[in-house]
Amino acid sequence: METTAKITKSIRKEDVERKWWVVDAAEQTVGRLSTQIATILRGKHKAWFTPHLDCGDFVIVVNADKVILKGKRTEQKEYYHNTGYPSGERFRTFVDLQKKNPTFILRHSVKGMLPKNRLGRQMIKKLKVFAGNEHPHSAQKPEPLELKYN
Repeated sequence: METTAKITKSIRKEDVERKWWVVDAAEQTVGRLSTQIATILRGKHKAWFTPHLDCGDFVIVVNADKVILKGKRTEQKEYYHNTGYPSGERFRTFVDLQKKNPTFILRHSVKGMLPKNRLGRQMIKKLKVFAGNEHPHSAQKPEPLELKYN
């Protein structure tokens, strides 16, 4: 009697092929853009996604200084940081960060959507965020990423 059992094959770290994507963040909402970037970094868009491996692609984000928030969140959104000392709470607003360090906003948002372990720390290194329109990764021949929704 012959059985036709299907075997699920798990991919190895050596077999992962990485692509480079470029995303234009101008006039994009931070959260909606971040979810799509996190999906690409994690590798969930691939048919052979393996949860315990870093099988995602590289993502280059340009025009990070032109991201937006909807409604009153532009004035109300605050980023929290503690220095570790007594009374060391520091709050920065979205508008303030957009002027001083615009790449932090998108990097912080995507990092919160990745796993909180050494695999997540490895994945965030594949995210390259730039405030302007130029990036130094043209040798990798990145392809433009079509966003699913705005």
